Formats: sequence, structure tokens, C-alpha cells
Amino acid sequence: QVQLVESGGGLVQAGGSLRLSCAASGRIFTINAMGWYRQAPGKQRELVASVTSGGSTNYADSVKGRFTISRINAKNTVYLQMNSLKPEDAAVYFCHAETSLRVAYWGQGTQVTVSS
Repeated sequence: QVQLVESGGGLVQAGGSLRLSCAASGRIFTINAMGWYRQAPGKQRELVASVTSGGSTNYADSVKGRFTISRINAKNTVYLQMNSLKPEDAAVYFCHAETSLRVAYWGQGTQVTVSS
């Protein structure tokens, strides 16, 4: 089992920044990719950004150039630096981890609110 604990959400004005953190524990040696998804009210959960154990990253088009995902393997932690936030970025953000056997784990979610 893998446990994921997120932190760093909150309220920010449009144009501001937030940094989300996700710490993994448990069978961390099985983790391959980690990432962030988000879900706004009435919408499907969508991928925001992901990073593999080798450092390859992937971003949703809507956040490219504004968000940066990073991973410190030694700390079993993944970060999401969010800059130039827009009201449409408001959502519950979920940390996600996938093992080499394609088993997925989710964090409990952290709320990001962006005021216009």
C-alpha cells in the first residue's frame, strides 16, 4: 500500500501563486509515476501534471507555462508550483501515484480557490 498526504492548498487571488506538496509513504519503492489531478464542481477529474521516476514530465495544455511539477525521490515527495493562477484553476487537487504494476493511489485532496 501507498499513502499520499497533500498540503498547500488555500485561497489566492487571481495572478497569485501556490505550491502544493504530496508526501508518499508505505511501499514507495513500487511507485513509478506521480502527479496531480484536479476536479472542479460538476466536472470530471482531469490530469494537471505528472512526473515519472526518471524525471519525464507531462502537463495539461491549460497549465503549460504556469505550473511546474517537481519530484524529490529521496524525500518521496512531489510538488506542484502554480503561478499566474486563474479562477478556472479552482478545484480540488488530488495527488496521484502509480506503481510499476499500474496500481493507482490517491490522496485525500486539497482545495484550491482562486478569487477574481
